[in-house]
Amino acid sequence: MKRQKTLVIDVVFLLLLLIIVSVVFLDRPHLFPRSSQELNLEMRLLPLYALYSFLRMLGAYILALIFSITVGYYAAVNLRARKWILPALDIFQSVPILAFFPAAVFFFIRLFRGHPIGVEFAEVFLIFTSQVWNMAFSVYESITTIPEDLLLAADEFNVQGLRRWRRLILPACVPKLTYNSMLSWAGGWYFLTASEIIAIGPARYTLPGLGSYIGQAMDSGRMDLMLAGLLSLIGLVVLLYILVWNPANWWSQNYLYEMSAAGSGRTPMPAIARWIRRSRVLSFVKQHLLFPGGRLLVRLSAALGQFTSSRDFRLGLSLIFAGFLVLLGYGIFLTVRSLFRPLAPEVAGIPLAILLSFLRLLVAYLLSLAWTIPVAILVGQSKKLARWILPVVQITASIPATAFFPLLVILTLSYGLSMNGVAILLVLTGMQWYLLFNLIAGVLNIPADLKEVSQALGLSGWRYWKRVLFPAILPSLVTGSITAWGGGWNALIISEFVEAKGQIHRVRGIGALLDQATYQKGDLQVIVCAVMSMVVVITVINKAFWRPTYAYVSEKFKMEY
Repeated sequence: MKRQKTLVIDVVFLLLLLIIVSVVFLDRPHLFPRSSQELNLEMRLLPLYALYSFLRMLGAYILALIFSITVGYYAAVNLRARKWILPALDIFQSVPILAFFPAAVFFFIRLFRGHPIGVEFAEVFLIFTSQVWNMAFSVYESITTIPEDLLLAADEFNVQGLRRWRRLILPACVPKLTYNSMLSWAGGWYFLTASEIIAIGPARYTLPGLGSYIGQAMDSGRMDLMLAGLLSLIGLVVLLYILVWNPANWWSQNYLYEMSAAGSGRTPMPAIARWIRRSRVLSFVKQHLLFPGGRLLVRLSAALGQFTSSRDFRLGLSLIFAGFLVLLGYGIFLTVRSLFRPLAPEVAGIPLAILLSFLRLLVAYLLSLAWTIPVAILVGQSKKLARWILPVVQITASIPATAFFPLLVILTLSYGLSMNGVAILLVLTGMQWYLLFNLIAGVLNIPADLKEVSQALGLSGWRYWKRVLFPAILPSLVTGSITAWGGGWNALIISEFVEAKGQIHRVRGIGALLDQATYQKGDLQVIVCAVMSMVVVITVINKAFWRPTYAYVSEKFKMEY
């Protein structure tokens, strides 16, 4: 019976591989140039578009993973570097993806002189900017909250170099990095439409993919094609959850901090994980591709981690920084030259636009807190609830709400809700998942022995919340809040300016102002002034509030044994 099941699993896997190969041949001999402004909207090409979008997401994620592990580790172990890395991450995660459009167009597309490969690099770079920042923060938080006893034990037994990375550093990062990887993919899907259509004024590059397909179908008023593209995207998201994220989430539980037998109670192994174990083909792939690749990644991470502490790294970093300064200087020159002309009327309205957008963000943040904290605690405390809530939440979070924006706008406006209310709801979709997943990771990270002691002492209700639960999840709450606000600033761009059925619905705010300057006018002066104003505001908020809060919480509520 087992041999029959193994044969069925292997046949299914080989059929999937055959389908993927046949889908690739749909693009023979490139039915559409990648710099074309128009996309072929035939439904038969949807599998190919799905494959293109997935490969771009995968390439961006691999780059984000390497960047996150390296930069997060360096910020955690080097106090001097931390002072400039963390503020930089705060700013970059809060800068809207539209702000990276000029960099993508200028650097990659001009570097390759408009060749399709340059457009592809620009697209991967834009997806990278929507994935990487929360992953880097999760690595930093994981390393800085490693219990002191584990660090002392590792030092006592002289666990250094590659062994330290394999036995302590990377295992400590796995649970939160897994959750934040799911968030990063959700963030990539969220901005897929914006990143697969690169537009600044008259310059427009449309790449074949599900995001551009849905966007063009929406612009054409073809609701049937938009629905087909949306269903394809949902199908891809669900497939990735079943094949990748659900097994990865189960596997990450191996690396939770536990010091008692109660820690052995885990969620059941997903069915797909059991099937993968039985498959001979997948076992061969695992033994000869995945395991060697994983070992290579560990060695690479360890080498990068050790290299970041060396003199050569500091020298290389100085050279990179010098090159960055040269590019920055050229960018400043172009910016200053654009500013020499009389200021556009929109520039005077930037302060009020930022204030209105900030108030929308604040309301959306409070609404997100109101439901994510109770849900995260329920999921963490009840395994039965977790078994059916977690899959629903994880799949829902991965489905990009941006695809529903036009329909949501039409429905809510038809029921009398103002565009301000609609904008807040749309911003909420860009904030809530960062909070929820970080809070769930924080609740699941509470050691079982701590729960046992709480029960033995009779802590329950409000006393348990005050003494155990809330202090344990505070670091994750602050980390989730920082990334949620970053996601919120980004979500403003597609929440304050929505096109539905040929009509533009907007509210006054920095997002709408940036949209108009980028897509309609291509006005570099307004783009630069708006982005720089946002950077100043975000930097002040982070310096004055989030950084001190995070430092206090991570030190005071760090788990110790």
